[in-house]
Amino acid sequence: MTSPRCGAATRSGTACRAPAVQGKTRCRMHGGARRSGAPRGNQNARTHGEFTRDAAAERRQVRDVLEDARKLLRELS
Repeated sequence: MTSPRCGAATRSGTACRAPAVQGKTRCRMHGGARRSGAPRGNQNARTHGEFTRDAAAERRQVRDVLEDARKLLRELS
């Protein structure tokens, strides 16, 4: 009997042919290994605030002011 295979897809789109880690559905290279993945409380995953509601509203306001300025320039010329 063969061991179960990893269920991950490779870059070429085919199934990974490595054996799955015992009790898991992925091989050691695709996340079946112990302690694989990002650490808890990963500081690298912090958000930068560019997509907060306030930042989006500010961008909208700047866009509106610029559009008004363009309209005024078009009317003057």
